[in-house]
This record gives sequence, structure tokens and C-alpha cells, in this order.
Amino acid sequence: MDTAVKITPYTLTGEEEKKAILRQYRGLLKALKPKIKPGDKQLLRIAFEIAAEAHKTMRRKSGEPYILHPLAVARICVEEIGLGVRSTICALLHDTVEDTDITLEDIQREFGIEIAKIVDGLTKISTVIDANTSQQAENFKKILLTLTDDPRVILIKLADRLHNMRTMDSMKREKQLKVSSETVYVYAPLAHRMGLYNIKTEMEDLAMKYMEPDTYKYIAQKLNDTKRERTRYINDFVKPIKEKLEKSGFDFEIYGRPKSIHSIWNKIKKKGVSFEEVYDLFAVRIIVSAPPEKEKEDCWKVYSMITDEYTPSPERLRDWLSNPKNNGYEALHTTVMGPQGKWVEVQIRTKRMNEIAEKGLAAHWKYKEGNNDESRFDKWFSQIREALSNHESNSLDFLQDFKTSFLAEEIYVYTPKGDVKMLPIGATALDFAFSVHTAVGSKCIGAKVNHKLVPISYKLRSGDQIEIITSAKQKPNTEWLNFVVTSKARQKIKDTLKEEKRKVAEDGKYILQKKLEGIGAQMNQQTIEELAVFYKLGSSLDFLYDVAVKKIDLKELKEFTVHGDKIFPPKPIKPVEEKPEAEPTVKPLSKKETELIIFGESSDKIMYTLANCCKPIPGDDVFGFVTTGEGLKIHRTTCPNAARLLANYGHRVVKTKWAKNKEISFLTGLRIIGLDDVGVIHKITNLISGEMKFNISAMTIEAKEGLFEGNVRIFVHDKDELDELVQQLKALPGIERVDRYDTE
Repeated sequence: MDTAVKITPYTLTGEEEKKAILRQYRGLLKALKPKIKPGDKQLLRIAFEIAAEAHKTMRRKSGEPYILHPLAVARICVEEIGLGVRSTICALLHDTVEDTDITLEDIQREFGIEIAKIVDGLTKISTVIDANTSQQAENFKKILLTLTDDPRVILIKLADRLHNMRTMDSMKREKQLKVSSETVYVYAPLAHRMGLYNIKTEMEDLAMKYMEPDTYKYIAQKLNDTKRERTRYINDFVKPIKEKLEKSGFDFEIYGRPKSIHSIWNKIKKKGVSFEEVYDLFAVRIIVSAPPEKEKEDCWKVYSMITDEYTPSPERLRDWLSNPKNNGYEALHTTVMGPQGKWVEVQIRTKRMNEIAEKGLAAHWKYKEGNNDESRFDKWFSQIREALSNHESNSLDFLQDFKTSFLAEEIYVYTPKGDVKMLPIGATALDFAFSVHTAVGSKCIGAKVNHKLVPISYKLRSGDQIEIITSAKQKPNTEWLNFVVTSKARQKIKDTLKEEKRKVAEDGKYILQKKLEGIGAQMNQQTIEELAVFYKLGSSLDFLYDVAVKKIDLKELKEFTVHGDKIFPPKPIKPVEEKPEAEPTVKPLSKKETELIIFGESSDKIMYTLANCCKPIPGDDVFGFVTTGEGLKIHRTTCPNAARLLANYGHRVVKTKWAKNKEISFLTGLRIIGLDDVGVIHKITNLISGEMKFNISAMTIEAKEGLFEGNVRIFVHDKDELDELVQQLKALPGIERVDRYDTE
């Protein structure tokens, strides 16, 4: 075999490190054992030695040898995703091209083109020229371009990301925030979409550990404190079901598990309840062994036994047996009323379904052999392929489109003939029309949903049956972009609008030609581009369009000078209409105020504004973000926009912390809900203004049917003060909830 790289024996200082590395390598081989064919062992050995040699001088932030990272990623690929030998080789080599002297040619010569392609897909883009995009978005787009040829790229990338998330304690705070945000923004939804539920759940929990550490610790502690009690409850719940299943001769496994910290937190926020009130803190999973032809029947039999024992909640039945999810997930979920008046979610699956739920796509391939119908994954890949081939816009737009089109949960809707179509949550009648055909979408004027007339912007729900109404006179307009979420619809609308613009721009070309002839200049592409820059327009198409619609009258052309076939603008350059420059919103701050925030290691004082979307106050966990026109803005790490900003524009994030300053007050808001009892308002105002001496800016109280909701806007110095006030308010008799909200 022609060896691509000279392999020297692996040498490491420190006997313990050497042993640890070999232990990991042997563990990897053991996990792979069932999949190893003759000759594979040698290839794996070569891949390991190349990686070990290439990374031998490198260490991770934690101080451990770098080679332990590719080894760990390879083990995740094998043990948690179910991938095989070739993927393991790619995982071992995934950082070599980016970080060491090894080239893709070396890898191709040693292992062949297939492995080289996957490694190339995993190699990050190091620089980005386009100012409108970001490295993260570019890298993501690159991964997706290889996804359609070889989905293993994504699976290995998810393993790489999971290991990085598991070992992030040694990193700086801002790096932890950036990586966690990217994970929650793109990689966790992608793991979900690839059917890797365990990985998705762990990623979300780990991201929360870094982004909202206090809440994470609180819920983890609560789960730990209630563990014993939960185990006892699950045993009581499961006992009668176990007996029934055994009596019926089922081969099964049954166990309870707590919900993830992230999903419990989402429930607390969504339902507005305390930890103690989250009704389904745990789920019971029943896995039955059943032959393929009896899978559905057996799952429904088990369902019947459970609902004989416990009363189900009718609106909480989820039947993914009849209609599996796009990512191949099949199961039956129901929520039943268990002992002591507690709701319990029960998930029923067969062994095959369980493997697909845990290993996602990799298990899907395993069971696909011998099955001729195009899998849901294949359909998904072909949709992505179509989206990628049509996409001309920058990577950030693409990433946003990809999230809404391909990573969102899906809904099932029906055509008039009863065929099922899957669309992302939030899809409208117009999205459905474009999913039928571009021509149907472009001519759509309305729809009938369940036989009732609705507008094109109508948001569809699972189970809707849709009939599209078209008109030959209809054509897309810019407003349509607000009504669609799918990548296909958005791209087709943009293409049509561009085509319309081109037709109008042709008139602009004719007008420009006449004007240029008037000053003795030639009409060519270079001239058009020069003029587009002069009039501060993004493209020559926009320029010619503006000329055609008389937005630009070209009177400045008289001031241009002509030399040969080139034209030169007058000096100084004056655009057609001088737009007043936007006033900078960062106002000079008083001496006291500039001391409020300290940035970076050097503790420089920098001027800033507080973001309106999340209204931070001192003590909040925050980051600074350099905006393009408004200077530095401070956001809370829990801000609704935080994940998007940190994931896409990590390079614009500035490390931020608060300095102590009790002389400046910040406006924040509290929402108080309680029983509308006599004197309750007096108690609240007395506590805030009288006892705790807070300055109230505004207060509104609405009482209805025995309950009241009050919104109080107050000035506080920092988060500690606010937390103290919240605790005191909650302690008042009759107060049910107190939540902070972001003031307008």
C-alpha cells in the first residue's frame, strides 16, 4: 500500500497519558467488533496512528492530549449513533486537515476518495470574505452541501459537537456562550431532525448549563432531591401494567426516566408553573419485541392495557405508528392519570422503533434494506438538495431558511384527494400551494381549508385538508415573503420577483443608453457597475430598476468626465439624494455611568446602550454585541435574540461584566398575579414604595372574576435588589406569581 504520510511510532511523554490513549483506542475497537471485516483493523490502526502523530504536540484547553478528542468522537459515532468502520476512520481524521500538516490528498491516497470527501465536509472554512455572512453560517452550508451526498458528514459533526459540549468546562465564558448558542440554534434541532433524540436532549441540557447556569442547577437539584420519591412512584405506577403484560405473554422492557432539564424548564416557562406543578416530570417507556407484521397491533394492545388501568387524557394521544415523523420516529404516546392524581406520559415502541429513536438515521439504513419505498429521509435529502441548488442569497439567509423549512417540527396536511403532505410548523396555505407546484403557488389567490375559504396567509394545522384556488391574473409580490416559511416557496417568490425586476430594468437600460450617448460615453457592464456604486445601490439590477421607475433621474451624469470607454465620477462624490446619516444612539455617558460596565481583560470603559429586546439590569448575565450602526449593545444571555446573535456573529461579541454602582437606577417591570382580595393592592404598593423604598414609574391593575393581574414598572439598582423584591412580594398572602418582564 502506498503510504500517504510517513508513520513513525507514537511517542508521548507521560506513561499515564499513553495508557489512557491506548485504553480509549482499545475501547473503540471493542465497540466496533461486530462490524469489523478482514482488513478493517489495519486501516483503523493506520488512521489512529496518523491522527496520533499529527496531533502529538497539541493539547486541549483542559491540558489533556488532543488525540483523546478524535478518539472520543469516534466512540460516540459507534456507540451512540451506530456508525461503522469508515465513519470511525473519518472521525479519527476529522481535525487533521484543519489543524495539522496533513492534506486531503494525503487522506485520499491512503483511504480513498469517499473518506477524503467526508473529511473535507468536516473541515471548517477558516476565513469568510463576504461581510454579510458569518463563518458559522458558511461552515454550516458547507456541511449541508456534503450532506446530500453523504449524511455521515452530519452524523460525525454532531458527535464532534456533542463531545465539545461535554468537555467545555475549561473554556472561557464567552466561548462557552458562543458554542452553546450555536448548538441550541442549529445542532440540537439538526440532531432531532436526524432522529437522534438522546443526543438532541443532551445538547440542549448542556447548552442550558452554560447559558442559564442558575436555573440549570436549580432544576438539577430539584430532580436530585425528588429522585427517591419519583422512583417509588414509578414502581407503583408500573406494577399493575407489568402484571398485565406478563399475563398476556409479551416480551417487553419497562422503565421510567425523568424528562430533560431543558424540557422541564420549557414547560415551567410555557405553562407559567413552578417545578412542583410540572405534571409530567417523567415518562414511562414500554419496549415490546414484535415481528414486523405485528408491530402496530401489539403497540395498540399495550395501549389498551394501560388505558384499562389508568384514564388517558384524550388530547394527549400521539399516534406516530400510522404516520411516522419525517425523521423516521415511530411510537405511540399517551398521557394518563396515575395514582395520587399525577399525570404520567407513557411511550410505547417496539425494539426496532426504539433503535431508530435512539440511533436515528444510522438505524434507519439498517432496517431499510429490502424495503423499496423511498424513505422519509430520502425525501428530506432531495428537498434540501433542491433548496441548495436554488439558493443564491448569503449564508445567513440560507441558515434562517434552513431552520424554518427543515429543522422545525412538522405538521401533516391533506390534499383534496386525501394524499398526505408534510410541512414545517408555521406553514401557510401559500407554502402548501408552492409544495404542490411552483405554478400553483405563483397563481394562488386563496384556499379552502376543511371546505372553508381562507386567505393565502392562513396558518395550517395538522389534519387540515387544503384545496388551492388559483387565478391566471395572479402573480407573486414582495408581501408574499411575509406569508411563507418553507425554503422552496421563499426561493420561488424571490426568483419571480427578480425576473419581474429584470423586465422593468430593461427599460432602465434603454433610458441610460440615451443619457450616456448624450455625454459621449459608451454603454457597457463596467459603466453600469460604476454608476451603481456611485448611486449607492447593491447591484446593477437595482440601479437599472431605479432608473426605469424614475427613482433616479441621472441628472448628475453631466458632471461625469469621459476618457475612452470609461467614465469618472465628479469629486467630491455626491449621491442622488443625500440621506441624512442615522443619529448614533450611543450617547456620551456621565462619569458615573461609564463605570457601570467593564469590558475585556483591560477593564476599559466603553460607551454602550442597553438592548430594548431584553432590558438588562446590573447583575444579569450579559454579553456585549457590536452592531453595525448603533455601537455597542448589551443583551442578557437569556434574551430571545441571544442564540441567533451568538451563533451567527460570534466575532462581534464582547466580554462584559458589571461594576458595582449604586447611584444609577434601571427601569424594569414585574407582572404580579393573585387573588383579588380587599387591600391587596395597598399591600403591594406599601411593600414596594414604603418598606423597600423603590421608585414606581407606572402601575396598572386589572381585576377579573376574583383574580387580578398587575404590571408594575420600577427603578432598581441591580438584579439582587430585584430578586429580593420578588421574594418579598411572593411572600404576601394571596399572591400567586411574580415574574419579571421586559419593559417597553
